[in-house]
Amino acid sequence: MAKYDKESAFRTNLGPWGWVTLILGGALTIFQLYTAFRGSYVSLVQGALHLGAGLCLVYLLYPFKSSLTKKRGVPWYDALLAIAALFSNYYIIYNYERLINEAIIFGFTYMDQIVATAGILLLLEATRRVVGLPIVIIAIAALLYGLFGQFIPVIGHAGYDWPTLATEMFYSSSSIFGIPIQISSTYIYLFLFFGVILVKTNIGQFFNDIALRLTGRYTGGTAKAAVAASGLQGMVSGSSVANTVGSGSFTIPMMKNAGFKPHFAAASEASASTGGQIMPPIMGAAAFIMASYTGIPYNEIIVIAIIPAVLYFAGVFLGTHFEARKQGIMGLKKEELPKTKNLAKRIDLFLPLVIIIGFLLVGYTPTYAALFAIGTAFVISFFRNDTRMSLRGIIKLLEEGARVALPVIAACATAGIIAGTVTTTGLGPKIAGGIIDLAQGQFFLVMFFTMIACIILGMGLPTTANYVVTATMAAPALLAFDVPVIAVHMFVFYFGIVADITPPVCLAAYAGAGIAGANPMKAGVTAVKLAIAAFIIPYVFVSQPILLLQGDANFVNVSIAVVTALLGMASISAAMIGYFVSKVNWLERIFLFAGGLLLVYPEYVISLAGLAVFAVVTALQFIRNNKSGPGQQEATTS
Repeated sequence: MAKYDKESAFRTNLGPWGWVTLILGGALTIFQLYTAFRGSYVSLVQGALHLGAGLCLVYLLYPFKSSLTKKRGVPWYDALLAIAALFSNYYIIYNYERLINEAIIFGFTYMDQIVATAGILLLLEATRRVVGLPIVIIAIAALLYGLFGQFIPVIGHAGYDWPTLATEMFYSSSSIFGIPIQISSTYIYLFLFFGVILVKTNIGQFFNDIALRLTGRYTGGTAKAAVAASGLQGMVSGSSVANTVGSGSFTIPMMKNAGFKPHFAAASEASASTGGQIMPPIMGAAAFIMASYTGIPYNEIIVIAIIPAVLYFAGVFLGTHFEARKQGIMGLKKEELPKTKNLAKRIDLFLPLVIIIGFLLVGYTPTYAALFAIGTAFVISFFRNDTRMSLRGIIKLLEEGARVALPVIAACATAGIIAGTVTTTGLGPKIAGGIIDLAQGQFFLVMFFTMIACIILGMGLPTTANYVVTATMAAPALLAFDVPVIAVHMFVFYFGIVADITPPVCLAAYAGAGIAGANPMKAGVTAVKLAIAAFIIPYVFVSQPILLLQGDANFVNVSIAVVTALLGMASISAAMIGYFVSKVNWLERIFLFAGGLLLVYPEYVISLAGLAVFAVVTALQFIRNNKSGPGQQEATTS
């Protein structure tokens, strides 16, 4: 985890400082639960309390270099930085009335400017430690653009002096303390804590067992179980890499033992774990920010996102099926599967998820849905000896909730710098104009260049941060073409997510390859093949938003679109793997891929044309398979 997931490289031997992190982390979680129940403070105060405690914990838990995680205690300079991070943010709370009233009229004092500068530098260094360098580089580039915009051709601006820029970044509700950190300090923290409690109830192993029971006895059952389990775990996980390592430590060896090649086992886990970030109801927590950016309620967004997520996992699932057929990998024996009786005894573990989804769908706010689900999961943990917690265990749980949230807190605040610069300088429309000019106004090319921008911007960024960056810098190009707002935001969200499995920087695939002992780049390329739906479906729902339940989305039209899209994913997956009823030659692969694209597009005439191509290739496959003789036929259909 520490090797491939930056947020997992924290100190484990804090010495006496362990009490400080225990108290501060527990206090932060209690504060978040209290404000969720009572109501949040004003955004700047809520954000400063949230960020100040978060950055203080980062400096206590995360060393300057990952190689220092095993050293005992906390160095004096990190303790000093922790105090400084706490002070710089709580300075806002102490001076709140003056900062929002007098300072706006009479200007900020030298002390205000010094604290703002220190606060920005402390945030960037904390983010580097807990998230990684890519987002910090983008944030620094944004600050430099704000300072020296007058020297930049084409997309330049008048430029700001440092005191003006620093105070705008640190004391306004549109930059560091903008929408990302506001959402982090309310909804996201609660859902991350919900995930921590679910882990305490061993729901991850329950998901693995359920998936193995449902799919394990079929062809390639171990890989199918890995896809299903990772999709379920991804619903409550906020990190593609953490999900890959967490579930992959169980599923990847299982797939290898069944006969899958190491790189394919790694790719299956990475693509499924990455897909967990687009699976409702939590969607890597970015859906909360999407609700604020689009003005569409969260409970509607999770419904809108269902069909694309199902198509994504259908593509991955079918890809593993065709690979298993190609390699002749059978399912597990019945006695090797988890017993239904044992699974039934743990069925109560589904109750928190049922509650959170049910409450959201009937119209409760995400805050109350999360609170009720947290309470339910907490009560369930006392039903079994292995999950029942003592008082110390409960305190540790509260601290764990804070630690898991640290990467999201840092990433959201740093993403706020980027979003604030884009808004303040008008960079977003300029980038959009540049993309449109580069594409010479051609809509498809605009989508293509926006996709490339999202993948590049999303490299090395966590889910929430990459959505904020891509939504502010890349989305305006598509909005210029009168595309539905939700379609545009889902488009950039998808391509920011798949950056985790897109070479050359594909962290989830690297993590899976590390467990499998496979070539990382080969695992990344294979993951792209399996996750091909994520590279196709966004183009479809931007062009024809019916897959997002927009436009003429009645029951009949949506049902036909979903059925043809599923057939299309089968055709495309067969083309990518090189196997359908039997092995396919290069010409059949071309026709399967083309027919699949036509089937996925939700327009009757186009879909019928795709169906005709698909039917012809299927017929040719069956004819050739029958001619190959009984022995070969039995081998290919087993």
